[in-house]
Amino acid sequence: MSVSPSDQEAVSKQLGRTARGIRSIAHRCSCGLPDVVETEPRLPDGTPFPTTYYVTCPRLASAIGTLEASGLMKEMTDRLADDEDLAARYRAAHESYLAHRESIEHVEEIAGITAGGMPNRVKCLHVLVGHSLAAGPGVNPLGDEALEALEDWGRRGPCV
Repeated sequence: MSVSPSDQEAVSKQLGRTARGIRSIAHRCSCGLPDVVETEPRLPDGTPFPTTYYVTCPRLASAIGTLEASGLMKEMTDRLADDEDLAARYRAAHESYLAHRESIEHVEEIAGITAGGMPNRVKCLHVLVGHSLAAGPGVNPLGDEALEALEDWGRRGPCV
């Protein structure tokens, strides 16, 4: 897959550095710019990279960081221990994430490892929201919940 030069440039500006290992644009903001990229499981320098869906929009990343600081991750992790249905759906999200990444490339160093704490805890809402935006509603229940708590980060226009 190829990424247009304008998208590559936009993502690099969003990140404040040269973007690496972008496989595709996984989701676009309401302003039209990329906000989540799909990355290669192994970066160009050979480093294994388990985060398949990477949030690039600084406004979105900041809003997710605010959710993380609110204690939402601990609440979600606690719910996983008490809600068997939620835990099963979160495990299915983990398995979906792994299957998709494996379909791109097998990387032994990260085999069986997702990101964001899946399948047993919530460690990074950025990963879960990125997964929800890329895969669509109903795939990652906790990513969907976090996404619902966010305002439209593109409402003020392009971030870069």
